[in-house]
Amino acid sequence: MSDYFFYVLLGSGAGAIIAAFGLGLVLTYQGSGVVNFAYGAMAMWSTYVYADLRTGSYPFPFPGLPGRYHFNGDVGYRWAMVMSLGTAALVGLGAYVLVFRPLRRAPALAKVVASVGLLIVFIALVERRFADTLTIRVPGILPRQPVTIMRNLTVPRDGLWLALIVVIATAVLWTVYRYTRVGLSTRAAAENEKGAVILGLSPDFLAGLNWVVATVFGSLIAILAAPMIQLSSGIYTFGFLIPALGAALIGKFRFFWPTVITGFLIGMVQSTFTKLQNDLSWFPKYGAREGLPFLVIIIAMVVLGERLPERGSVDMWKLPKVPPAHVTRFSVLFPVVAGVAALLLLGPLWRGAIMTTVIASVLALALVVITGFGGQTSLAQIAFAGIAGFSLSKLAMHWHVPFPFAPILAALVATAFGVLLGLPAIRVRGTNLAIITLAGGVAISEFVFKNPAYVGDSSTGGAKIPNPKLGRWDFGLVLGSKSSRPIFGIFLVAVAFVLCIAVANIRRSSTGRRMLAIRSNERAAASIGINVATGKLLVFALSAFISGIGGCLVAYRFGTISDVSYGTIASLTALAFAYLGGITSVSGAITAGIVGTSGLAFFAGSRVYGSFGRWEALIGGVLLIFTAIQNPEGIAGAFRAQAAAARLKRSRKLAPAPVPVPEPA
Repeated sequence: MSDYFFYVLLGSGAGAIIAAFGLGLVLTYQGSGVVNFAYGAMAMWSTYVYADLRTGSYPFPFPGLPGRYHFNGDVGYRWAMVMSLGTAALVGLGAYVLVFRPLRRAPALAKVVASVGLLIVFIALVERRFADTLTIRVPGILPRQPVTIMRNLTVPRDGLWLALIVVIATAVLWTVYRYTRVGLSTRAAAENEKGAVILGLSPDFLAGLNWVVATVFGSLIAILAAPMIQLSSGIYTFGFLIPALGAALIGKFRFFWPTVITGFLIGMVQSTFTKLQNDLSWFPKYGAREGLPFLVIIIAMVVLGERLPERGSVDMWKLPKVPPAHVTRFSVLFPVVAGVAALLLLGPLWRGAIMTTVIASVLALALVVITGFGGQTSLAQIAFAGIAGFSLSKLAMHWHVPFPFAPILAALVATAFGVLLGLPAIRVRGTNLAIITLAGGVAISEFVFKNPAYVGDSSTGGAKIPNPKLGRWDFGLVLGSKSSRPIFGIFLVAVAFVLCIAVANIRRSSTGRRMLAIRSNERAAASIGINVATGKLLVFALSAFISGIGGCLVAYRFGTISDVSYGTIASLTALAFAYLGGITSVSGAITAGIVGTSGLAFFAGSRVYGSFGRWEALIGGVLLIFTAIQNPEGIAGAFRAQAAAARLKRSRKLAPAPVPVPEPA
């Protein structure tokens, strides 16, 4: 029993980080109504700044500036702490003023997308500025000498110190927000923003202050905890953020102590799972730690209610408009002919960019269906693609299912997972659904994609995928000594063409009209006899099937796949570029593929400007934030608006002048 108690105490450090992050999420939500998916990434940047200062330099975040300012040596932990927390304050204030203040009255989708864009920006910054030191050890800060408890139980002190600091900080913040004017004003603005303005309070000032406090607090805990872990770009971004979201949901994004207590419990139970994995043969060896927060989130949704507490704000913006699907000969033939001609005439590097564009367009089509038509915010689409990719390997390599039955069956397996993960969508929507799907995607990635029982032994380099063959026809990318065969690109174009036509027909069908009715108003849709639950599950099923086809195309292209092929960041990036291109139309999905990572636009830019491609993720994140603020209908929507304005202007010029009517005598 003492062994398990040892692991419980050992998990106090991780629990402290989860509790602190959960409390930070509560602060930002109470201040501005935003669930900040970039919270861990912002704390990660401040932690890397601290680590860099301990080596004698300060990183500048943006391209075009010098990479670093160099000091004479280690500035010491005091100055490093002051400068890194000052950086955290500026980051928190800048994130609110530049990104979320313009989105105060925006719908949940725009806020989620902007938050994802901010997450991508900070991940890209860390990966560019710290490319050589992504995984580093930070010098110790808290005392680490072991302490003996209950005779034989010896644990390091630093985790206990960190837990004590979080508890004390929570007590201070709870007192401030319960008894001081600032705290009471924040709670008043959260309950009724319009009433707070009438009373002379400034919601903008309160929101900015909460963002600064939350970011500084999270960064402080992340810096103190960095010596206990091996600092990497993903540890704070997802490793602690997902459990923190579960803790904040238990606290209803409002209450401090339930959030903090839940955070500690999650960290301690996750630590105990390590012991159970060693002692119990039947206990899952993969995914149990990551699956626990997902389970907590589901329980919170079912037991505590279906949605986050709403702030008392007004004038909500509308969701992006869904245009009618106009299928003409030009709109169908031009992209197909242009794509095939480019594949046949251009070199292998251009062919690679075209193939990336086509696959990204297919994945964006899945988001057009689920988010554009269905109004459901899903952050797990690449997880469904991965399910199909690994299922394809099993079907084709182990069970010898031939093409095209293997990819279709693999996509149907992904569809089943999509329906299962879509069950919570019957009750929840918006940000809550984004939290569930993000946690579910991470759980799938850890439980399935890293489990040799499902994906094969990692020593072989990953799961193998055979070329797609139909009789004597081999559509594979590589055949013998040849590479980047145009026939594979033509195969991709054909698949994308079929899916684009299918999605356009869904938009024009009665099924599509039911989806749009549910998206617009669920109660009104139910009142006219539409089964809302069935409609939502259908949206998830169709979207997961398309994602599964996209995952099979990824597998066919690379021939060997691993968990890296379908990472969580890829799901967020897919949503980012789908929204950027235009998440409500087929043309938006094609545009998303063109402007997507390693697609035609970025490849062309890298050919003109050599260093352009190095910053493509950062540029994409910034463009995503700008699009969420300025043009929710994306690039394709902007082109449609300009074309409509031009047609209206031309029709006015061609219209005959009004004939004057003579006045009666």
